Amino acid sequence: MKKLSILLLFVFIGLSINAQTADELKKTLASKKDSIAKLQSKAKALQGKIDALPGWRKGAFGTIGASLSGFNNWYSRTAPDASAGNIGVTINGYANLIQNDFFWRNSAAINLGWVKLDDKTPGVTGDEDFETATDVFTISSLYGKRLNKKWAISGLAEYRTTLIDNFNDPGFLDLGVGATWTPTNNLVVVIHPGNYNFVFSNSGSIFESSLGAKIVADYTKKYGGLSVKSNLSMFQSYKDGDFSNWTFTNSFGYTIWKGIGLGFELGLRKNKQEALNNALISNPAETFNTVDNKLQSYWLFGLSYSL
Repeated sequence: MKKLSILLLFVFIGLSINAQTADELKKTLASKKDSIAKLQSKAKALQGKIDALPGWRKGAFGTIGASLSGFNNWYSRTAPDASAGNIGVTINGYANLIQNDFFWRNSAAINLGWVKLDDKTPGVTGDEDFETATDVFTISSLYGKRLNKKWAISGLAEYRTTLIDNFNDPGFLDLGVGATWTPTNNLVVVIHPGNYNFVFSNSGSIFESSLGAKIVADYTKKYGGLSVKSNLSMFQSYKDGDFSNWTFTNSFGYTIWKGIGLGFELGLRKNKQEALNNALISNPAETFNTVDNKLQSYWLFGLSYSL
């Protein structure tokens, strides 16, 4: 009985020591977490000061999406013997020089996509090659001489066209001057009442250059592992509303591991000149007054990367 009591005593002491040790470890862990949080806060504050210093800011991110499939004697399909594919790539890059008395902001965006459906059924003519589905190229350069911290007198050059099919047909070049508002380091709003929209095309009178106003709003920011870029570019023609256009793109990339993650991009556009040019392919009698200027859109979801 005495030996049993001594054994129980040792067990109780051991449990007490283990419990005490666990409590001490938890307290130490909580203290370390507090220290880490304070260090992260200090590091974030230092990074903010570094970002505010004059100099170049450069970066790029994008999305890659792909889907490939093949079917052989799959009779539930209309085309039981076929191969299909969808490939898309987006690239968003910028190089901004920020100084105390001026800024020079440069950006480029590319979105390319290809699709393929090759029907191998005997007697059916299929397309074995990939066809272009999305083809967007935009480059811009904005220079501003600061009046104060938030306002600047500025000049903008922006060019938009396609790369794979019909390069520069049409091509849109905006050259304008006015003012730029920068309420934060991440938001840039361009207001140019004096802007000339040059349009290059082989389609005769459908595409016409004109004088107008240019409005651009660009937002670029990182929230931890999430990269966000939104850009709205509008041109309002003083000559005719049919020559006005706007494009709105939104890109998101979330980094999971070493710059690789998930990405999504959505683009919207309205351009009556492009709508009429497309409608004339099937209806030569179409005019600006009769064409249905539908909302253009594209989207891409896939793997993202950041540099």
